[in-house]
Amino acid sequence: MNMCRNICCEKKHFKNASPLSLIFYLLSILFILSSCGSDNGKFRLEGRLRNFNQGEFWVYSPDGDMAGFDTIQVRDSRFSYERELHDPTMLIVVFPNYSEQPIFAEPGAKVTIKGDATHMKEMIIEGTDENEDMTMLRMKLNDLTPPDIPKAVSEYIKENPDSRVSIYLLHRYFVQAKDADYRQGRELTELLLKEQPDNIGLSQLERKLRLLENCAVNTTMPKFTATDIKGKRVTEADLKGKVTVITTWATWSYQSISFQQRLKQLKDRYGDKLAVLSICLDGQTDICRRYIARDSLKWSTVCDGRMWETPLLQKFSMADVPSNVLIGANGRVLDRDLSAQHLEEKIKKLLPQ
Repeated sequence: MNMCRNICCEKKHFKNASPLSLIFYLLSILFILSSCGSDNGKFRLEGRLRNFNQGEFWVYSPDGDMAGFDTIQVRDSRFSYERELHDPTMLIVVFPNYSEQPIFAEPGAKVTIKGDATHMKEMIIEGTDENEDMTMLRMKLNDLTPPDIPKAVSEYIKENPDSRVSIYLLHRYFVQAKDADYRQGRELTELLLKEQPDNIGLSQLERKLRLLENCAVNTTMPKFTATDIKGKRVTEADLKGKVTVITTWATWSYQSISFQQRLKQLKDRYGDKLAVLSICLDGQTDICRRYIARDSLKWSTVCDGRMWETPLLQKFSMADVPSNVLIGANGRVLDRDLSAQHLEEKIKKLLPQ
């Protein structure tokens, strides 16, 4: 890097240089300049987790910046990960206990994680303003009772309407959370849109939050017609009289893939008594088709390559990955966005063996 800064100081050598020397000199400058810029687009994540000597965890991008997920190896409690980036993006790190941590990545930036694997909530993440803001807020939320957390999150969002942290918090606490206040989530989304009017994702989220007020618990399953990835026509009549799970997934969401595996086990256990309809949000249908074939998923999966614009999402007011809707045999919505464990418990009560 010092060589790059010193180039401008070498002009005095040009006057007395021979033509051959000058050509060689200019070629050297071009080589140095190209070397100086070669890492500008690389984002680096590194760190140390005490009491986690060896193993691995995973990283994916909910922004669709990467297909599937990458594996991060841990050796002697230390790890490092590098990725070429052209634009800022959000990465989600998934730890072995399936807890998730957002990382706000930027081209050319380095972010470090420090902590103890036995106290994951106390991890320190440094390197950019947004990651440090997220760490400070997380520490504050650790000291609050669950009922007080949405209020503190809402205050942060209102004070930081131009931050990517606010967008993550909006999804985490006002879309994904059980018993989320969708109306408040929509109001906060509209606030963010005033500061980020060109953010297409926020515009889509605002529309979806409006829809989430429909297909709520105790409403009737909406009528729909769709074509699954094998070309089969699927309607609400195919699900009539069965306990049904509607779910979303994508190959870039490790958590949603894990959820599909749990659904496969439930489907194997209950057979035709349990109906499943999946909506894959991958932009490339071939990727979805290969995954389904590899894991032998027997139920219908809709994947039209339109991602968040898939019409079926609007029908069921689904706005995240993973997401799910549990519908009773009477066709009424029983619950939404259950964890895999809670979904299994509910199905067990509905379909005793």
